[in-house]
Amino acid sequence: MNSYNAFTDTGRSLLRMTGADARAVLQSIVTNDVDALGPQDAVYAALLTPQGKYLFDFFLIAARDDILIDVEAGRADALIARIKMYCLRRDARIATDEAVGVRLVWPGEGGSHHPPPPPPPGQAAIVVADPRCPGAEGLGWRIYAPLDLLEGEQTDQTGYHARRVALCVPTSGVELLPDDTYILEAGFERLNGVDFSKGCYVGQEVTARMKHKTTLRKGLVRVAVTGSAPVGSELTANGKPAGRLFTQSDGAGLAHLRFDRAEGEMQADGATVTYRP
Repeated sequence: MNSYNAFTDTGRSLLRMTGADARAVLQSIVTNDVDALGPQDAVYAALLTPQGKYLFDFFLIAARDDILIDVEAGRADALIARIKMYCLRRDARIATDEAVGVRLVWPGEGGSHHPPPPPPPGQAAIVVADPRCPGAEGLGWRIYAPLDLLEGEQTDQTGYHARRVALCVPTSGVELLPDDTYILEAGFERLNGVDFSKGCYVGQEVTARMKHKTTLRKGLVRVAVTGSAPVGSELTANGKPAGRLFTQSDGAGLAHLRFDRAEGEMQADGATVTYRP
């Protein structure tokens, strides 16, 4: 019998975008191809500054004629304000949908043999694979439904974050820093969060130049950690700044490193960190 781990993520907000021009507005501003959005396929994307720096990341989900936007709750109001700037004189509207929530589900015993979990009862539920690392061997599935359908036993979230670290998946406000992070350094190409053939979007020129004309000298990677350090601690190698250490779990962590200084043991506020490409 298949078993699942799950919790309702109260740290997320669901926005609902409506109107005949909703898809066109999003297609013109986000990093991924909104035309790939389907009834069972979510799209992971970001909205950048004109200089190509990260502002928001989110999931887009088709909800009949509308589009749901699943974003970190603390960034929801700012994202609404930003998208509204591009809705002027367009048939597109965006607002918070407080009736809908998201439940994160990933395999328990049995691992990769798990099929997608059954949705809660009712036609309002939507089940999609997490597009960053899809399927049972990745981050599992996301279930969108009215909040009263998402009630149920809650799994300790520690296991989910351990899985995220193992797959080197950043999260908003921790490894993804507004007005600071470049999405290619954060792994968005590997995480299916950017499309290089979709055409123009905000910050596209800088992102394309980083892809085609430069070699990344910094990036988010998985590291081994002995001990622990506060999230965001500076990493040093031979006394020189080498990056920062972020989420840690079970002797592993996520770090943003300068690759030219990431050899041997590094230090982060008492923790010893090692990167092995």
